[in-house]
This record gives sequence, C-alpha cells and structure tokens, in this order.
Amino acid sequence: MVHPDTQAIIDHYQFDRIPVEGTFYKSTYRAAQQAEDGTPAGTAILGLYTEYPKSVSCFHRLPYDEVWHFYGGDPLQLYLLKEGGEIEVVTMGSDPLAGHRVQFVIPAHTWQAGEIRAGGRYALFGCTMAPGFMGKDFEAASLEDLLKEYPTHEALLRRLSVNEDQTKMPEGYIG
Repeated sequence: MVHPDTQAIIDHYQFDRIPVEGTFYKSTYRAAQQAEDGTPAGTAILGLYTEYPKSVSCFHRLPYDEVWHFYGGDPLQLYLLKEGGEIEVVTMGSDPLAGHRVQFVIPAHTWQAGEIRAGGRYALFGCTMAPGFMGKDFEAASLEDLLKEYPTHEALLRRLSVNEDQTKMPEGYIG
C-alpha cells in the first residue's frame, strides 16, 4: 500500500513515469533556445524515487553532464560504474554533515543508476542538463553486458535492471 505522504507528493506534482526505467518525473523547464538539431539549450526535471510503488533508475548513460539536486524526503543513492569493475556510491540527502550530497554532477557518458536508500519512503530530487535532455540521447544498459563487466555486483545490477533489456526511449520521446 502506498504511504499517504508518498501519494500526496505524487499527486501534488502530478508525476508521470519515464519510459524504459519507470522513475517518477515531471518536466519543469525546457529552454526556448535550441540547437540546429532541436535540442533545447537546457532542461530541468523533478524526480521521485519511492519504495512503494517502486521507482528506481536503471543503469543508463547520457551524452552530457547531468546535475542532480536533492530537495527532500529520505536519502537516495546513485551508483556510477567505473573502469575495472568498481562502482562508486553517492548518497544524496539533506544532511551534508553526515556525508550527504545536496548537489552532484554525473559526468557525460557515465553509466549511472539510482534508488531510494533502504528503509526510506520517498526521495524528491531534480536533474538539470545543458544542452538539454532529449529521449534520443538516453541509452540504457543491458543486464547481460553489465554482468560480464561487474560480476561482483550482481545483486545490485539485477535489482536496478527494470528496463527488461530495452535500451532506447520510444521514438519521438523528448522528456
């Protein structure tokens, strides 16, 4: 059953689900200025990870840096895949003195995923990009490929592989 606080946040922002990965999101800004290919100069979204209903971010990468901002709720964890089979774990939350990050930049072309930290109900965050996000730029990872390179992290990879091997957004999706 959805906790009333979580449902209130979902209803307040009228969140939708991002295709392929299922994260709750709301597009809040798309710059009017565009590149010749139609890519906006910048974009911003609100996002929500929840324990129930399950909302996570599958491993994916983007062609530009992505700036994450923590807004409220329980801490969330970002997972960045590194060379040599290592995974960097970044905790975002409201307590910087406990090591939480309130803002974090994920470099372009980095495989990333995220979820609410165990025991939490919801985490409200934002993501900004310049140039802006376009669905055509999203590339999700294949679980099979990730398991070959990161075999010691199988449980995490399986838990966050919610994309069922879909690697691209639907044709025409802009975000």
